Amino acid sequence: MIPLHPQPADRPDALRWMIPAGTLTGTGPLARVPEAMAALLADGTLAGISLEATAVLTRLGPGRTWAEAGPRVRTALHTALEDPAGWIPDARTDPGDDDAVLYRVVLEVLAGETGDFVRSHGGGVDLVDVTDGVVTVSLHGACHGCPASWLTLHQRLERRIRQRHPALWEVRDGAAPHGPPFRAGRSSRTRNG
Repeated sequence: MIPLHPQPADRPDALRWMIPAGTLTGTGPLARVPEAMAALLADGTLAGISLEATAVLTRLGPGRTWAEAGPRVRTALHTALEDPAGWIPDARTDPGDDDAVLYRVVLEVLAGETGDFVRSHGGGVDLVDVTDGVVTVSLHGACHGCPASWLTLHQRLERRIRQRHPALWEVRDGAAPHGPPFRAGRSSRTRNG
């Protein structure tokens, strides 16, 4: 049985079910899911299912609670993960939409625990742009000019985004010069390769 570990998502009706890397391929919306999950969509238990690199993101249907639906979703997921060929990505999703997916992930991360940490210290981070996997943000409040802002930006924000969207290339502070700093966790691939 494939191990599952539920984690809260950035909204109360969503739950991220962490799975081992490589269990399923693809990310984003799905055109089809295995029957066990399709049944939960059909009866309204779930309103949506999408894939992340190491998670299945589920969103509850209206009027449902995780206390009520969680065990049923877990059981269905265990069954569905035994059928990796049944998870069919939505072919209508344009590969160019990867920046759109990354944009949504960044907004969720900034609205969640990472953003809460920054705000708790009197700072703020605004999303400026997402282009070709490069996220540009603007630091303000206590973060602007703070010597620890590099750590916040890369050890907290970039790490959290990369967990959710491994195709992230880099996070930049829009006000900082863009040199070639070392990026922990970045693959050895070249920008065009």
